[in-house]
Amino acid sequence: MSAASGTSVPGRLPGPSPAAPLSPWAGADPYDAALRAGHGPLFLRRADGWLLPLEVERWCARADVVDRDVLDRCEGTVLDVGCGPGRLVADLAARGRPVLGIDVSEAAVEHTVRLGGHALRRSVFEPLPGEGRWDTVLLMDGNVGIGGDPHALLRRIARLLRPGGLLIAETAPVDVDERVRVRITDARAAAGSPFPWARLGTRALLRYARGWERAGQWTAGGRRFAALRSRGSRSAASSADPPKRTAVISSQRPRNTSAGSPVADR
Repeated sequence: MSAASGTSVPGRLPGPSPAAPLSPWAGADPYDAALRAGHGPLFLRRADGWLLPLEVERWCARADVVDRDVLDRCEGTVLDVGCGPGRLVADLAARGRPVLGIDVSEAAVEHTVRLGGHALRRSVFEPLPGEGRWDTVLLMDGNVGIGGDPHALLRRIARLLRPGGLLIAETAPVDVDERVRVRITDARAAAGSPFPWARLGTRALLRYARGWERAGQWTAGGRRFAALRSRGSRSAASSADPPKRTAVISSQRPRNTSAGSPVADR
């Protein structure tokens, strides 16, 4: 079951009125089917036939050591944009952290809720709980590509964060700045209409991040990450470095894509 409207983050952020779907991901049957099965193959297909593999098995597993390092860097309340099947939301929830996942996929929201996390079926560009009050926003698993317009996405994230809030983004493992239209496809055929997507390496993300302060970048397990802080008064934490001890925080909380290199269609 998907989270109903009015869902709230315990002790913090009330949900808004119902929002209408959504994006091409919302009706992408191969994507929902892959999440429900827990495995691929699943790809984003460019118009020229190249395929970007989506790491469904990793997304449907529990958070790994690289994920947990990212989560250690989060501050305060956390919004996971494009939470997919919810491994990050579930891990933070188990720590007692206030965290909410959003995703346009019904299967993703259902999976997140089953893992014990809070999630809403919502696009990042729709009204969201706690706008302007989130301490940390996550854009993991290539979700810097959402909407195919990095400027628009970063502006939207800035409006969701409190002044001085933290964005942690996973970037492509290669130096790339690509805006394309893609379709979701499994091993058989593409599904649905083309939609805009972007692939950004760390350099490209930093070029788009005008008005943001750089808070760090790192590589782990072959994956690359960058942290940015929105303009405004800083919190007590001045960077995305892992805390020396875990804080105790009461209460809890369009579709992930791989940041990997595309492979040629065969």
